[in-house]
Amino acid sequence: MHFQPLALHKVKAQVIYDFSAEPGNNELTVREGETVTVLNQNVGGGWIEAQNSRGESGLVPEDYLQVANGDNPWSGGGAYTNKTAGGWDTQGYAQTQQNAGDDDDDGEWDEEWDDARSTGGYGETTGEEEGEATGRNTHTHMKISLNKFAFSKIPNPEVYLLAKLPPKGKDRLAIYMGDVGPVWLYPQSPLDCVVADPKKGSKMYGLKSYIEYQVTPNTTNRPVNHRYKHFDWLYERLLEKFGSAIPIPSLPDKQVTGRFEEEFIKMRMERLQGWMCRMCRHPVVSNSDVFQLFLTYRDEKEWKTGKRRAEKDECVGPMVFSTIDPEAPELDIIEVEQKCELFSRFTKEMDDGVKDLLNVGNIHWKRCTGPLRKEYQKIGKAFQNLSSVFNTSGYTGEATLTDALTAAGKTYEEISQIVAEQPRKDLHFLMETNNEYKGLLGCFPDTIGVHKAAIEKVREGDKMVAAGKITTQDKGTMAKRISIMCYSLQAEMNHFHSNRIYDYNRVMQLYLEEQIRFYETIAEKLKQTLGQFTTL
Repeated sequence: MHFQPLALHKVKAQVIYDFSAEPGNNELTVREGETVTVLNQNVGGGWIEAQNSRGESGLVPEDYLQVANGDNPWSGGGAYTNKTAGGWDTQGYAQTQQNAGDDDDDGEWDEEWDDARSTGGYGETTGEEEGEATGRNTHTHMKISLNKFAFSKIPNPEVYLLAKLPPKGKDRLAIYMGDVGPVWLYPQSPLDCVVADPKKGSKMYGLKSYIEYQVTPNTTNRPVNHRYKHFDWLYERLLEKFGSAIPIPSLPDKQVTGRFEEEFIKMRMERLQGWMCRMCRHPVVSNSDVFQLFLTYRDEKEWKTGKRRAEKDECVGPMVFSTIDPEAPELDIIEVEQKCELFSRFTKEMDDGVKDLLNVGNIHWKRCTGPLRKEYQKIGKAFQNLSSVFNTSGYTGEATLTDALTAAGKTYEEISQIVAEQPRKDLHFLMETNNEYKGLLGCFPDTIGVHKAAIEKVREGDKMVAAGKITTQDKGTMAKRISIMCYSLQAEMNHFHSNRIYDYNRVMQLYLEEQIRFYETIAEKLKQTLGQFTTL
């Protein structure tokens, strides 16, 4: 089945990345450097119908094609259409994703910009690394991150500092003084949810497939179904509404190929679970209307109505501070600046530490599954080879020794397999936690940037009064509001620190318990082997 092109003019495009078609998805396998003809550029969801020189046609990701003159002929554009010296030009991707949203009046999502993210697993050599090592073209193995960027620009806090605020309604976000300082008001019953039961579905008469997950909150115990792009929509709404005050980590990265493989689905589900748990644990995010809608909608009508309402929410960006109501005295701007700088310094240093641990862990993972495993195998083979040599001596009475040597060799081969499998049992969870914190810490510079921009604006208060841009009363209002912003930042700091302490305690206990079990297993195998050798 072919789509009918909308125009008689056939656009020629060059393939800039290899793409392997998924069976049964009406996709077309193409190779870098190949020239194809664009048959239909309005398929939707980031796909183009194209035909190769052999007359075969099918769907190809639009981001993998570039027209000969360098212009992009399809609306929405391609994200990675120009190669640069340092890799790929990513300009324009945010706009591409914005155009791929829900623009239909009936609230239907026809775009297919879900089901295309990479696992970002550990211990695998990326195409970039292989290219550096061998000097070969390795685009075939390159996993291109298609994830959206958070803030491309720091939101202007002036819209809050000088705005006429509406009266605080039910969205009031309370902050009170706890033992550690300002803290958010936490619910009595913590929210949690389970992401499970991934199932494959299809649309466009079976031409396009997707994975749908069941999300079950502990408040209702009633599952709701969501595709990846629904999670993506939720992320966008949370980022838009709370990003100025609360770091909203991004979702797992996108990828185009291999998205229906069992290992990928399992990894994506695990990371979606982690992301949802992180959101559930935040008292502000978890209690928001848009998050509750995502977890508890009862039917399609309620989902669409709530979705439209969330998209029309005007209390977004810096205006979210207008809903915050700290029960604390006003802070001096110098104190505000000091607290901001302190936390900024800490998050930067922690980010460096997390990246270092991820790098070390990744190297160790590769070593366990590669060189270290082979070393144990070689030791095992060497023992068995020596045993075979001993068997040729013809000497009577050495059978016990040769059998023991053979057993020792087999033991080391077993140990090689245990070593290769161990990272999935212990290092995996440590790496996933650090990967999660890497994403979370990457959001802080922009969130802190909003506060720093507000501090600068308040510092200009006297100049603005002298220039007649604001009144003395406006200056006082700005000072009160920067104090509110600081209390929200401190509440977020304390939320982050309490979660950090809990998460790293938990994951380090798990890691060390598994490490102990690992070494005990090896020690037991070596003891059993030792017992087969006679004492002289």
